[in-house]
Amino acid sequence: MNRIYVDNAATTKMSRKAVKAMLPYLEERYGNPSSLHTAGQLAAEALFNARREIAERLGADVKEIYFTSGGSESDNQALISAAEAGARKGKKHIISQKTEHHAILNTLKKLEKQGFEITLLDVDGEGSITAEQVRSAIRGDTALVTTMTANNEIGTLYPIKEIAEVCRAKGVLFHTDAVQAVGHIPLDVHEIGCDMLSLSAHKFHGPKGVGALYVRNGLMPSCIIEGGAQERGRRAGTENIAGICSMAAALNEAATAIPEDTPKLTAMRDRLIAGLSEIPHSVLNGSTTNRLPGNVNMCFEGIEGESLLLLLDAKGICASSGSACTSGSLDPSHVLLAIGRPHEVAHGSLRLTLSSENTPDEVEFIIRSVKEVVEYLRNMSPIWQELQEGKRNYVIQ
Repeated sequence: MNRIYVDNAATTKMSRKAVKAMLPYLEERYGNPSSLHTAGQLAAEALFNARREIAERLGADVKEIYFTSGGSESDNQALISAAEAGARKGKKHIISQKTEHHAILNTLKKLEKQGFEITLLDVDGEGSITAEQVRSAIRGDTALVTTMTANNEIGTLYPIKEIAEVCRAKGVLFHTDAVQAVGHIPLDVHEIGCDMLSLSAHKFHGPKGVGALYVRNGLMPSCIIEGGAQERGRRAGTENIAGICSMAAALNEAATAIPEDTPKLTAMRDRLIAGLSEIPHSVLNGSTTNRLPGNVNMCFEGIEGESLLLLLDAKGICASSGSACTSGSLDPSHVLLAIGRPHEVAHGSLRLTLSSENTPDEVEFIIRSVKEVVEYLRNMSPIWQELQEGKRNYVIQ
């Protein structure tokens, strides 16, 4: 069976260029970049070159890039750094919003236990916030505003440039979790005006277990992993040279392909939305236009998302119901609840996230398959029977 992979928001397949970029540092050039001998210095040179390439792609200075194990660590380091810097000035208030990734939300919960006050802004029906909401929430003791660039579940794009402008005017640090956006939409840290930005390689066809944190010159990130003096003393541990070099290659490739890939992905995305919207009592989550090019997230009333995923998998379609980081949870998506979906509808969600390797023919097969599976599950459902008999009211009209 040929499998159709449409779960690229969870992780992407490594590109051939990314794999090729790793191999020399796994086989011949395996030195520790902290060593003074030739093998170590060859690794150190590769580390510098990768840092420079990633910085250039983000519009940053080479000294503004710190390597981490991925998006979660980058988010943790950004928030803890801003919190500690704020606390030294008597500022212990942080602003975020309700649809953030759990790497942000759970770090904020930890900081709350340490005496910080957290404001989580409500989102609109498309899952977004406004710069005016941020402006109204900022106080004299606000240390940080953090909001994602693009939502990992529903693909919503946030007005981060406008939010950054408000934060600059108010003298408040601004961090954005850009894990779902880097490599998929054009991003330049100076155009955005952010102070910190998180990214992860495996979201743009690089390897898992490696990421980066951009920190604007003049700020000093807190060291959350103690040990040696790697990453200019800000992140201990021998650098993952193979992964870092692969990440640089993957980012170069992904960023270069954005102008070509975006129209293709957008067309397939819109066809998926149109086809799946033909299913009665279904609804698109997020905006029809202000979303990532490859993201589709739908709810279908009267079914369970887990059953939908298992039956689609039997047809060779790899999809998800939301964030891979919460796939073991029986609770409905916090993102869908935040945009106003009731529990019984949020449980019946489907996330399809495309890559440039997907084809229009695959999209048509997915549409047909989802229609078949939804009909099959509804025919088995006593709740659907009650809806049809008028014993319950439809939530999705």
